[in-house]
Amino acid sequence: MLSWALLFLVLGLVAAVFGFTGIAAASAGIAKIIFFVFLVLLVISLVAHAVRGRRPPI
Repeated sequence: MLSWALLFLVLGLVAAVFGFTGIAAASAGIAKIIFFVFLVLLVISLVAHAVRGRRPPI
């Protein structure tokens, strides 16, 4: 449990550094782009599996 607490402390400190230095805005923009890319890839994958007649893996 102590290792988890230390891990979250370090993650919180890193997030604070990014939030206070202005890197957060750039990171959020990149995250939005990556999210939409993966969303499009998911839809393409589901359509490809539907066309082939297989069920997508869960």
